[in-house]
Amino acid sequence: MEQKTIRVEQELIYNNQSAVAIDLLVLNDWNNAYSSNDTPLAKRFSDEFYRGFHLANKEERGSTTLFSITDDTSYVVQWRRPAAQPDLIYVDLKKAIEPYQKLKLKLIYEVKIPSAAFTKYGYTEENGIILKNWYLTPARFNNNHFVTYSNENLDDIANAISDFSILLKIPNNQTVTTDLNMKLLSTEAAMKIYSLSAKNILNFNLLLSPETQFDSYNVKNQEILTDLKEDKLTKIEQEKLIEGIVNFVANEIGRYPHQKIVITQADYDRNPFYGLNQLPAFISPFSDAFTYELRFLKSYLNAYLKNSLQLDNRKESWIYDGIQVYTMMRYIETVHPNSKMLGSTSKFKLLKSYNLTNLDFNEQYSYFYMLMARKNLDQPLENTKSSLIKFNEQIASKYRAGLSLRFLNNYLEKNIVAKSIQEFYSANLKEQQSAATFEAVLKSQSDKNINWFFKTIIRSRDLVDYKFGSASKTTDSVSFTIKNRTAVAVPIPLYGLKNNKIVFKEWLEPINTDSVFTVARRTADKLVLNYKNEVPEYNLRNNWKSLTGFFPNNRPIKFVFMKDLEDPYYNQVLYVPTISYNLYDGLTPGLRLHNKTILEKPFTFDVNPSYSTKAKTISGSGSIVVNQNYRNSNLFNVRYSLSGSYFHYAPDATYLKINPTVLLRFREDDYRDNKKQGVVLRQVIVNKEQSAIVSNQIAENYSVFNARYFNSRTEIINHVSLSTDLQLAGKFGKLAAEVEYRKLFENNHQINLRFYAGKFLYNRTNSDYYSFALDRPTDYLFDYNYYGRSEDSGFFSQQLIVAEGGFKSKLAAPFANDWITSVNGSYNLFNWFEIYAEAAIVKNKKFEERFLYDSGIRLNFVPDYFEVYLPVYSSNGWEIGQNRYNEKIRFIITLSPKILINLFNRKWF
Repeated sequence: MEQKTIRVEQELIYNNQSAVAIDLLVLNDWNNAYSSNDTPLAKRFSDEFYRGFHLANKEERGSTTLFSITDDTSYVVQWRRPAAQPDLIYVDLKKAIEPYQKLKLKLIYEVKIPSAAFTKYGYTEENGIILKNWYLTPARFNNNHFVTYSNENLDDIANAISDFSILLKIPNNQTVTTDLNMKLLSTEAAMKIYSLSAKNILNFNLLLSPETQFDSYNVKNQEILTDLKEDKLTKIEQEKLIEGIVNFVANEIGRYPHQKIVITQADYDRNPFYGLNQLPAFISPFSDAFTYELRFLKSYLNAYLKNSLQLDNRKESWIYDGIQVYTMMRYIETVHPNSKMLGSTSKFKLLKSYNLTNLDFNEQYSYFYMLMARKNLDQPLENTKSSLIKFNEQIASKYRAGLSLRFLNNYLEKNIVAKSIQEFYSANLKEQQSAATFEAVLKSQSDKNINWFFKTIIRSRDLVDYKFGSASKTTDSVSFTIKNRTAVAVPIPLYGLKNNKIVFKEWLEPINTDSVFTVARRTADKLVLNYKNEVPEYNLRNNWKSLTGFFPNNRPIKFVFMKDLEDPYYNQVLYVPTISYNLYDGLTPGLRLHNKTILEKPFTFDVNPSYSTKAKTISGSGSIVVNQNYRNSNLFNVRYSLSGSYFHYAPDATYLKINPTVLLRFREDDYRDNKKQGVVLRQVIVNKEQSAIVSNQIAENYSVFNARYFNSRTEIINHVSLSTDLQLAGKFGKLAAEVEYRKLFENNHQINLRFYAGKFLYNRTNSDYYSFALDRPTDYLFDYNYYGRSEDSGFFSQQLIVAEGGFKSKLAAPFANDWITSVNGSYNLFNWFEIYAEAAIVKNKKFEERFLYDSGIRLNFVPDYFEVYLPVYSSNGWEIGQNRYNEKIRFIITLSPKILINLFNRKWF
């Protein structure tokens, strides 16, 4: 226990059940994935911006030391690890294993257990151990090849189904929990010896702890061991909930094939029920019983399916996910049919108008999937698990898989999907199956053609979007046109409503092109497509057709305070009180009116009129945006916008900025690639008033065409970015480029380098207003959030925006009207304490170039959010010993929460 190691003497009997001879045996050694920063697991952590593993010390890492492999003739068998997959072991056999023959090998090795901080598996701070995928076991042999997957923290190991017989020797002060059959054989001086065994299993849990953390429950001769607890529920109450869940799953899918199953808090923490886990307990809108019920249901289904379904969980994960989420939805419909997405908050009169509180509980699955579809980041369900963006792998693709099965079940009716799942599960217990088998079972059960389901819903990321065209009505019938906006043909349900109550429902068969339908009216005053969101449709806002009134209002306007989910029944206008600040306008309260709900939209507006308390005038900003996604192109998004702002840039002078912009964003074919690339084309139109107070600001109306290109690739270890900037105006033209590089070392030290170069193409100005700046750009494009942009002394003049030259010290003559080059570098010594140094060459027309430099200390408390710079030595000399040093200190303070939100989002998207 002190060394966190397991000494293993293993006898492995491999039974070749294939029709080919095997001369190379592949063993999964996933524990060795924790051995270095070069493994696929380490690279996955880096891609997802988790730095804990990269900075871990040797004691926290895991590894496997293999001492020997011998066969039953005591011949020493050669083995090796592939360079790119150190979590696999290739065993070169002296003699091939013929079809339907066996080979016995003896392995001696030592497992160094990693810290559970990385993946929840390993040793814990409570002196316990949670073990999973830690021993050497044959990889699955499929289609005459071994499945050679590396550990990428995806819970998708491809083990061969096996029989186990284990003698386990542990310290006396530890207890054992496992889903294997267990028997205590003997107790020695300080050790206990257990016998563990099981037949025909894929994997098993083994947990050690100083005290028993697990409760045991028996349901229909099946033992359930779990450390999922709810302190506010009695054990009897928990037992009743568990019994109901186990019986429900058995009835829906089939009986679990093993006698014991272990449900752990660690497994739940790895894959929580998103939604429930986002709110602290003291404001949770769900009862303690309901929360526990959903936590156990999700964890139980996960263990139940992973331990019994013999599928390729990396290539066919959508089946695991689809059955799990579909069953959870069925459970809610059966046991909690009236539950809402936000629980008890739906009963508050103050929140009655919010769509967020009125939605049924199961509707949240659609919104989580649609969040990615609207961002144009959704991926086909058939994609391998390792290729999915983290948000898709953990949430969106899982939910879409469950929604898709529910959609198919509603369309086929007669509970066909549920029956197919039961048949497929039963066949899987007998022998390994595949996604093709599941498809065949569904087709055999159905009397309808469902080829569209697998072609469109499973194997593609095509979007479904129908809308109403023209309509005509009589007293008895309605004729209408259905437009297929994406040319993706799937069935769609048509509802007739009378006073918002359902009068009829009909399924319209897959529609390839715009089509005309006629149906009996049956007193309906409104037609709605996909009224209950049974089809995972891209846009529900165009699914309404009113049959009353001379000017029918399909979707009335609804004003909503703060934020809400998209409500397809209304045109939502959200209003939010706002407050901002700058030195000249003072506190600026306002009222923001916009239509931005949580899901992105093709068209948004955002208007924020405000009042400047200091200047006693009206100010504000606004924008309109048209968003266009391209589904099958590296150019995946184009955003057209027109924005404007009106504020004071000096105590007595305002500016008006109008900014039409086109943003083109590109992505790689591999969605997990953290490369971001884009082009910004804009025209910046500025109208500035004259200031009688600030002498260095000129009154001028000007217009600048600006073209920018950015290209960056970021992960936790390395960051590289390139950006270029072209500006053309009547009086000047300039070109600039910036390169940034960041490297995080294993000792937690980090180096940051930045290079900037700029050159005037032409310059017919008589001031430095448009010049390159060494330390404080004039910001004539009004892009930077200066709180006191015209200040040249005092606290607000010390605000730092790292742009252009990027210097921290204030130097004499900091402008360049010809060209500039600068290099900025910093190196952190520990945590947020860094040293920085910078050098630049500045060239003005009619003058020789000048070499300038500075250096100092950077206190990097929150990157880009709160930083302090303390100059030490520069071209000014020893600044730290000069008078009024406090005025030389520079700071970065960002009042916008978007910076912190982006730090969180990057690991998910």
